[in-house]
Amino acid sequence: MKAISIFQKGSHQWLCFGRDPDKPEKIIDTNQYMVTNGESSIILDPGGVELFSQMLTSVLRYTTLDNIKALFSSHQDPDIISSLGLWDQCLKNSKLYSPWLWESFIRHFGMSNIEFEAIPDEGSEIQLGNIVLQFVPAHYLHSSGNMHVYDKEAKILMSGDVGAALDEVSAPFYVEDFEAHIPKMEYFHRRWMPSNKAKEEWINRVRKLDIEIIAPQHGGIFKNDMVGKFLDWFERLDVGIATNK
Repeated sequence: MKAISIFQKGSHQWLCFGRDPDKPEKIIDTNQYMVTNGESSIILDPGGVELFSQMLTSVLRYTTLDNIKALFSSHQDPDIISSLGLWDQCLKNSKLYSPWLWESFIRHFGMSNIEFEAIPDEGSEIQLGNIVLQFVPAHYLHSSGNMHVYDKEAKILMSGDVGAALDEVSAPFYVEDFEAHIPKMEYFHRRWMPSNKAKEEWINRVRKLDIEIIAPQHGGIFKNDMVGKFLDWFERLDVGIATNK
């Protein structure tokens, strides 16, 4: 599994883990993120059970188990949180932050030691070291209970499946050619995002934030001018359409 730092300022760091050439066939490639500030870390959408060992090995190059204070799950899908039962065996005094709607579903992945912290529909925030991370509502994009993570200081929005693309594991971490990137994400967004109204509410909410990086759960990361290009494209896109065209 590859890792890249997408933000670094003193002890405040964002890392992206992904592009796993050893992932099982027909398993979608995912981006996992870790935010570290001082001696506190949180792992965002920590991934599926099939990549837990690679993910754990990668994470421990940058922090310790004792410093992992929390996990975050944007929604209930297995590709982002089915590894929970294994993290539950490793972590002590840690919490899982996730939308309240999915607690009874997520517990099926195994949760005896980690404490569940329900995020209300309107969102909330947590203190990580000396920074604050905001949980931003993203309902119906694509899950009916969905949250994103915004770091005001780093100007990063971890956007879950919004902005996701189906790409090769050899692809670069950052989107370099937006027009060439569109075919990798268009069908996914048309089919998996069910509501234009929800999309518009999210666009309006996100445009009020100061964002330099949008970091999705799959595919390339949008940086600088690519952020505006993605928001403009997504705003124009008609979603909730079951078609292969």
